[in-house]
Amino acid sequence: MENQNSNFIRDIMIKDLESGKRDTIVTRFPPEPNGYLHIGHAKSIILNFGLADEFNGKTNLRFDDTNPAKEDVEFVNSIKEDVKWLGFEWDNLFFASDYFDEMYNRAVLLIKKGLAYVDDLSADEIREYRGTLTEPGKNSPYRDRTIEENLELFERMRAGEFADGEKVLRAKIDMASPNINLRDPVIYRIAHVTHHNTGDKWCIYPMYAFAHPLEDAIEGITHSICTIEFEDQRPFYNWVVEQCEMKHQPQQIEFGRLNLTNTVMSKRKLKQLVEEGYVDGWDDPRMPTISGMRRRGFTPESIRNFVRETAVSKNNATVDFEMLEHFVREDLKLKAPRTMGIINPLKVVITNYPEGQIELLDAEINPENPEMGVRKIPFSREIYIEQEDFMENPPKKYFRLFPGNEVRLKHAYFIKCEEIVKDANGNVVELRCTYDPQTKSGSGFTGRKVKGTIHWVEATHAVPAEFRLYEPLILNESEEDDEGTFLDHVNPNSLQIFHGYVEPNMKESRPHDKFQFFRHGYFNVDPKDTTVDKLVFNRIVSLKSSFKL
Repeated sequence: MENQNSNFIRDIMIKDLESGKRDTIVTRFPPEPNGYLHIGHAKSIILNFGLADEFNGKTNLRFDDTNPAKEDVEFVNSIKEDVKWLGFEWDNLFFASDYFDEMYNRAVLLIKKGLAYVDDLSADEIREYRGTLTEPGKNSPYRDRTIEENLELFERMRAGEFADGEKVLRAKIDMASPNINLRDPVIYRIAHVTHHNTGDKWCIYPMYAFAHPLEDAIEGITHSICTIEFEDQRPFYNWVVEQCEMKHQPQQIEFGRLNLTNTVMSKRKLKQLVEEGYVDGWDDPRMPTISGMRRRGFTPESIRNFVRETAVSKNNATVDFEMLEHFVREDLKLKAPRTMGIINPLKVVITNYPEGQIELLDAEINPENPEMGVRKIPFSREIYIEQEDFMENPPKKYFRLFPGNEVRLKHAYFIKCEEIVKDANGNVVELRCTYDPQTKSGSGFTGRKVKGTIHWVEATHAVPAEFRLYEPLILNESEEDDEGTFLDHVNPNSLQIFHGYVEPNMKESRPHDKFQFFRHGYFNVDPKDTTVDKLVFNRIVSLKSSFKL
């Protein structure tokens, strides 16, 4: 178990254990299966599982599936995969729907206690009657129905006698409460929708705010950790547990949400990006979803380390995306093999190198981790270099190839540009160079120095590859305050695709293999589009960043 940073939730748990208030720690991660998890959920996962692990407690994975119209088994399966990929195992797997009978019985108990009633007001009328933050609400004309009438109507709701929206069950608390969440909140609504878990057994479903505290109490959750927007719901949470006469009393604790710059975290907005074709799915590498980050090449270690470095506080925080990139660089620098890839190729013919000869050169697999050994790189008369590594008319202080200039080929020799070949449109399509056989890398040659070193790939054995380079998906960093217009800030250049070549030893690469390409950054073999005949590399991050911890 990796060390937890000290935080106020951890301090509460320590105090509760030391005082005897709790004899164990039981947490839960309770996503609604209506979308894919994102990096913000990773913070909740790591908090819930990490703290329970630290105190030898337990964590349940529970799906809050109380809204069948928006939920799907696809999302259930993706959430399970994400939690496991992040490195956690749940002690129990539950669904809110496992407790529908119990919830119904508790709602009946509230009616019998005179604390719930069936209301015929429409959703718009209920909003109108609720009042505002500064003005009290007013009672529904159906608020004073008798207990017997409410019991009969609620049973008929369950039996399917009413249409969607025709009636609801509301808690009877206080329409003048300063906390708007206590103004007779709806606790059951009618929805003639097939449920992914219970089929057509039910046509009434509990509201999340009513179901959640009951689930926590049934499962014996000690600390119900949630994000700060639920703070105003805490009085109702406690009311439900008390008035439904639950034996166990969980404690709700709220923490600030984690947001990242240049992206969106709202499930609604993420869904819109998917459905309107701005990205190619929930697992698009530009998405902040855990599946998208996994496909791009982020490691679970880097995400865990990133989340643990962010503060756990009562305030929402927006963290620079470069901070996350810093942690994946730190994680990969000792793990990822070094290699060379040409993203935008320009052919070079070394005219004085023997025709038909192939020479194998030695290169360390990872200079920062010598234990990874040495790889063999073929070298011959024909190679590819990056187009950006040649300029016909260079500015001052340009040290790469230009007519008459000499550079070092990484792991190989010095070459000198002697001739340029252009096509009919005047584009440079080939360079003709000479090499100095005395300058072989590792030979100890000291006769002269060059200022530029460029990378290359031998042409006759090169493996074709597709390279996908990413920029931020959203250009406006304050999109969360920009409701309705965030699509205007989608970056049209968030994905750039290049076709080039990699070293021949890369031919056997498998999905999710990670490499550092000299000068280009860290790349991941795309698990979705890579085939036996086509290698696709996603750039995870560039090599350097200005970010400092």
